[in-house]
Amino acid sequence: MSDSISRIVGAVRAKAHDSVTATSTLSPDLEQLLRDEILRDGTHNSGAPLNDEELRSLAMAELNGFGALQPLLEDPSIEEIWINSPTEIFVARNGVSELTELSFSETQVRDLVERMLQASGRRVDMTSPFVDASLPDGSRLHVTIPDITSKYWAVNIRKFSKNVRDLAHLVESGSLTRQAAEFLRMSVLARQNILVCGATQAGKTTMLNALLRSSRENDRIITVEETFELNFDARDCVAMQCRQPSLEGTGEITLRRLIKEALRMRPDRLVVGEVREAESLDLLIALNSGLPGACSLHANSAQDALTKLCTLPLLAGRNIDSSFVVPTVASCIDVVVHCELDRFGRRRVSEIIAPTGRVVDGEIEATVIFHLVDDVLVATGDAPVRLDKFELTNLNPRIVLDAA
Repeated sequence: MSDSISRIVGAVRAKAHDSVTATSTLSPDLEQLLRDEILRDGTHNSGAPLNDEELRSLAMAELNGFGALQPLLEDPSIEEIWINSPTEIFVARNGVSELTELSFSETQVRDLVERMLQASGRRVDMTSPFVDASLPDGSRLHVTIPDITSKYWAVNIRKFSKNVRDLAHLVESGSLTRQAAEFLRMSVLARQNILVCGATQAGKTTMLNALLRSSRENDRIITVEETFELNFDARDCVAMQCRQPSLEGTGEITLRRLIKEALRMRPDRLVVGEVREAESLDLLIALNSGLPGACSLHANSAQDALTKLCTLPLLAGRNIDSSFVVPTVASCIDVVVHCELDRFGRRRVSEIIAPTGRVVDGEIEATVIFHLVDDVLVATGDAPVRLDKFELTNLNPRIVLDAA
């Protein structure tokens, strides 16, 4: 931030008694204060003159946004922003990283993080050196501080596409074929349990959002996440996120607790943003009771996702045995959608499989419904073995899968 912008922002904040925050909007009185200060200054300290509108834009980014990062947050072509050190600020466009020309001081990075965390009520300090939080625009913030990091604060901001709203948008973007999209839409309407998997940045959250927008209008959807990331339009929806422990070590709310509470809220569909640990057991128990659900999971392939989902519940305790978990996963999960970020930075669905419900030699048997052939997602000609949920809703996936 230049000396001129710093002086203007400082003067406005002082006169407004520091009432301006990253989540507030400027009142008419503050707008007048800003105009007055701009008239007093008039030029950028570097010697290159800036007009009043340019000064106002830069000052607004500081007063009512996140300073020099605000243009990056508003740039729709940027998917992620990360800070390795005050002089190493990167962005990702189309899956490719770029080093920006931005530079901060260590104090500015810390002040920026504090402003970002202000709306969430979360904190980062020596007793809690990691933090995940949602920004006002829905982006996800992750911060790690020394001595966990070697020297500087590490900041990641994951933005979520506002252009992709539903399965049709995924088809338009080339992430999915129309035939595969129609099969997935039918699977959602048939109340199938859907597992979305893939690597980091493969588009799992975007896919979950698109799938949920295919739900029936009268479905009551309960979502549970570590931090709010899912964003979809639904008439009847309750979103819940975890809570960090207080300074005294009390008050923590985990994903396991949220899943259990969600079952008391009359859900028609339970959605877990991402399963990583023992909460997978609670999800499986919920799905095993007949409640439709969906979740995402990090995995290298659709089959690997099933294997991983059979392993994670074992973290819940010694009394949990694979003899219960494996057949439960086989019977509960109906569809697995694998997303990938290819070498060209394109996000796409590379595979869709449907477990048969059988376990063969300790591995869950699954039918491949769609796979890549010459870099194109095509139907294999096979249909899901289990059709009971489709039949209950008068839907026939064969109509879609047999279409040319």
